[in-house]
Amino acid sequence: MLQCIFLLSDSGEVMLEKQLTGHWVDRAICSWFWDQSIAQGDSFKHLPVIASPTHYLFQVNREGVTFLACTQVEMPPLMAIEFLCRVADVLSEYLGGLNEDLIKDNFVIVYELLDEMIDNGFPLTTEPNILREMIAPPNIVSKVLSVVTGNTSNMSNTLPGATGSCVPWRKTDLKHSSNEIYVDLVEEMDATINRDGVLVKCEIYGEVQVNSHLSGLPDLTLSFANTSILNDVRFHPCVRLRPWESNQILSFVPPDGQFKLMSYRIKKLKSTPIYVKPQITSDSGTCRISLLVGIRNDPGKAIDDINVQFQLPPRVLSADLTSNYGTVNILSNKTCTWSIGRMPKDKTPSMTGTLVLETGVERLHVFPTFLVGFKILGVALSGLKIEKLDFKNLPTRPYKGFRALTRSGQYEVRS
Repeated sequence: MLQCIFLLSDSGEVMLEKQLTGHWVDRAICSWFWDQSIAQGDSFKHLPVIASPTHYLFQVNREGVTFLACTQVEMPPLMAIEFLCRVADVLSEYLGGLNEDLIKDNFVIVYELLDEMIDNGFPLTTEPNILREMIAPPNIVSKVLSVVTGNTSNMSNTLPGATGSCVPWRKTDLKHSSNEIYVDLVEEMDATINRDGVLVKCEIYGEVQVNSHLSGLPDLTLSFANTSILNDVRFHPCVRLRPWESNQILSFVPPDGQFKLMSYRIKKLKSTPIYVKPQITSDSGTCRISLLVGIRNDPGKAIDDINVQFQLPPRVLSADLTSNYGTVNILSNKTCTWSIGRMPKDKTPSMTGTLVLETGVERLHVFPTFLVGFKILGVALSGLKIEKLDFKNLPTRPYKGFRALTRSGQYEVRS
């Protein structure tokens, strides 16, 4: 049972406080948390569960906002962390993003959402589709009306029918003129390549995202061709666990609209689609840099939005960088971005240049880490494939579409 939720900014300011039970939690716990965070550094911010002298704390960090939940009783930590993640996702969807200014400008909406999402310390309604029926998302019209009428509440006067249904994530009596459903495989590749060009880590985090517009109460089954490669699988509450445990089939009644059906992780991949080869030499107060980017394993689809970003070392005074393909930009904070776009077929993109070091510095001792970005439409690099999608309880066969997308996540090349 959670007793309180705090939303903290990067500076440690308490932006929002929500007491959930009759056991009041003093704000002093936030001061203790912030003091420990300053003393222990970034390692403390990555601890999901913390034992303070008076409470157990659970934290989730999103876009510079810390979601901090407190309890004095033992409870499943994953339930608290998952609930905080749900709160962050719902706020991001409602507010069109997640930052300090958006939260301060929409205090009323945030409090109304928390009132519906948790009851006396226990999670209650966390499905975005149902929350939108209960609390209207903020828009220009509602803000103007609130100023004119003085009524700042976006709460509906009627309770959604789904809250009393055996399928609480789906609206009742849904009707669509054109029944259709789209399934997207969206994957992010995390990779680390050391200074010798050896692949240290390569794994994929993936999601099965669904956009459903089906009438009535459809019953769907989704199967994959190769489920043996999946690890750390997580499901939307609509998924029935027994069919998956016995046959690795997703059986579910979908919510209406967009939702994340499943997430997964695939570990210990052996290769990456592109390579980045840096060469850096330094002497006599200057540093020469050369960077090559090319295709390592052709995925069969075009590789788009390729870019390489790195931070110039602190002792670099100025930089002169050019490329044979794409554009190079150096920002005032010494961030260098090389935008390549789509990989060309007739040449290997390269960037070369010279870095001038500060007076008295003969050679560079701290070398940059290169962050690589890319996007590949039409292919899931993990090898996961959708085999078929079957329907029940639908009078006519709906239109169904499948897509795949792979993009870079934390893709680092060290020099």
